[in-house]
Amino acid sequence: MNTQFPVERILLGPGPSPVSSRVLRALAAPTLGHLDPQYLAILDETCEMLRQIFQTKNPLTFPVSGTGMAGMECVAVNLIEPGDEVIVCVNGVFGGRMKDVMERCGATVHAIEVPWGDVFSHEQIAAALEQHPKSKLVGIVHAETSTGAHQPLEGLAKLAHARDALLMVDAVTSLGGHELRVDDWEIDAIYSGTQKCLSCPPGLAPVSFGGRALAKMDARKTKPQSWYLDVSMLRKYYTGAGGGRVYHHTAPINMTYALREALAIVLEEGLDNRIARHAKMHQRLRAGLEAMDLSYIPKHSLHTLNCINIPAGADDAAVRKRLLDEYGIEIGAGLGVMAGKAWRIGLMGHGSTVRNVALVLAALREILG
Repeated sequence: MNTQFPVERILLGPGPSPVSSRVLRALAAPTLGHLDPQYLAILDETCEMLRQIFQTKNPLTFPVSGTGMAGMECVAVNLIEPGDEVIVCVNGVFGGRMKDVMERCGATVHAIEVPWGDVFSHEQIAAALEQHPKSKLVGIVHAETSTGAHQPLEGLAKLAHARDALLMVDAVTSLGGHELRVDDWEIDAIYSGTQKCLSCPPGLAPVSFGGRALAKMDARKTKPQSWYLDVSMLRKYYTGAGGGRVYHHTAPINMTYALREALAIVLEEGLDNRIARHAKMHQRLRAGLEAMDLSYIPKHSLHTLNCINIPAGADDAAVRKRLLDEYGIEIGAGLGVMAGKAWRIGLMGHGSTVRNVALVLAALREILG
């Protein structure tokens, strides 16, 4: 172990994912000023690429300065005012975290819950909207990283809009790895992270706000509780809305370079092809794990994050330590109620390959005997 020159790991955990050398080279390009015309052109290209990957025409689509949780907070603090009623779907750590963030915004949160690893039905969400008719927003996690559960989203916005509520989606572990159609599915606000399926270092949180969300923000009676994440100011920098770019904060210049290159790689592969690759690698890994009698926890599994039961007699920490020490492979431990009961194997972006699937399967076969 060398703190000056970290060793390279094979990142097959819940994130970050492996980063291409192209992206790392982009990160090392000369730093520009955050109002330099050349940088602003790069930023504009980055935002347009994000629109393509979110599959949206929303003008207000940009990378928040901060990791995925900054995206969650950005959406929440701008769409929620103190006293608002909201519904949050909780089936894992990140649904619970969304609830916490919204409570910190002063909302009255109506949490609906299902067992960890399960997903929500239309009927459950419709019933919650019926029970809490004053709710102004429904928050749900598309890809629950803590459990590997893949939540279907189609049709949920129609349920929310019928009650004059917005739909807010956490897509941190799905953007660029699973089908995600912001406009077609009428999602009002969505956030993600760079370090998962986009295979960019952690540090930015792509977000997109639709027309209903903008109307809600424009009608606010109070300022958002966060100055740094106040979209009424951020939009003037990212879009030039209201007459030219207005300085807000110093953007992470080099991280924008890295994200632009990562998005270019996604678009070169083709979004549909990339999604199909993630599905294929998931099936390949799943077949190998199940051949070893290792079972999946969620009924509706993500392709990007595989959450499996730890077999009887296996030492959770010892197995993960051997994977790291002997093979250089990182996988994730269980979180929350799944601590000590689950392993989480990520196959995201640059790391979702035949080679990595074969390697982790071979390593587990040897370690588990």
